[in-house]
Amino acid sequence: MKRIAVFPGSFDPVTNGHTSIIQQISPLFDEIIVALGYNTTKQGMFTVDQRLQWLRLCFADNAQVQCLSYEGLTVDFCDKMQAQYIIRGLRNTLDFEYEKSIASMNQAIRPDIKTIFVMADASTAAIQSTIVRELLKNKGSVTQFIPEAIRKDFV
Repeated sequence: MKRIAVFPGSFDPVTNGHTSIIQQISPLFDEIIVALGYNTTKQGMFTVDQRLQWLRLCFADNAQVQCLSYEGLTVDFCDKMQAQYIIRGLRNTLDFEYEKSIASMNQAIRPDIKTIFVMADASTAAIQSTIVRELLKNKGSVTQFIPEAIRKDFV
């Protein structure tokens, strides 16, 4: 059986922190689905289509990664994609407490789907999409926080 993992997020926008997590987990799985979750009642800074396009550019050279969007519960998406694992990146203890609660709920709903926590690299631990968006709103430079594949869209 193929080991399939889902790495869900809003990726608004995708950052070096996100790509670092994928690099770390690539040796562990046969297939990784970067899953752009969206809620139709929330407005992101960037459209779902734009974020999905950026994700696909970032991972174009990695054949084991596919980038898809979904709506609804992550565990339902995992079931649909036959994924046995959910990957969550952690930057700090606050992330852990938040993610632990979600992982516990997911486990109660679908005990066969396991959540794996991956610590951010020291070089990317401070990067947050929220801060990147704030920099963008205030015309600050974000190129050092954004993957090389999409930097042209942020200069």
